[in-house]
Amino acid sequence: MTTEQLARRRQEMFHALRVSGLLFLGFAFITQQVLTRGWLYELDHYILNLKNPQFEGFAGHILIALDDLGLRWLTATILLISSAIIGWRFKSFRPFNLSLLAVLSLNLVVGATKLIIGRTKPRLYIDVLQAGGMSYPSGHASNALLSWGLLAYLIYRYTNRAPFQGLKLYPIVGLITATVVVVSLIRNTHWFSDLLGGVFIGGALLVAIIAADRFVPSEKQPS
Repeated sequence: MTTEQLARRRQEMFHALRVSGLLFLGFAFITQQVLTRGWLYELDHYILNLKNPQFEGFAGHILIALDDLGLRWLTATILLISSAIIGWRFKSFRPFNLSLLAVLSLNLVVGATKLIIGRTKPRLYIDVLQAGGMSYPSGHASNALLSWGLLAYLIYRYTNRAPFQGLKLYPIVGLITATVVVVSLIRNTHWFSDLLGGVFIGGALLVAIIAADRFVPSEKQPS
């Protein structure tokens, strides 16, 4: 790897660290709003009191299927299997190691926060903290962004020659994440601030893992 390539990777790493730090600060702010019942708390209850459309039958099954795009076991399974295939193709353990790091860090950070805050679900029409709830932050939103985002990153980095030359899949990741957020609001499975917090913490962890990848040089990656 040339000196120019190493300098570019280091520049990308520092940029990723800055973005990750800003996203962590955003998550901290949303958490503060939840704990102090700030304006985001008021927005949560305004959205809850709106008359959400009711979907039953086939439409209801479609909504559940879309919501499952952020399901933990599903996203983790797809990410780990796909990263193992990419690693086998390019003779590198890095894709799988990064994916395993993503799964473990997400479960640790999100799981611990859920247990500490203990927020109840909006379906109960009761918003109470430290009540054994698992609503904040949304695991579905964080899973969707981190898992699909890391998979898109691995595909781009390891198939940058062909047929994915210059292709970036991040808009698709954004669409999946937005879909999970909207469907969760329709189904009343999470407060809006739960979903917003999930997006911020999922994004922060994703960019931090990308920073770690750019920090350690690799001859297996085309770029």
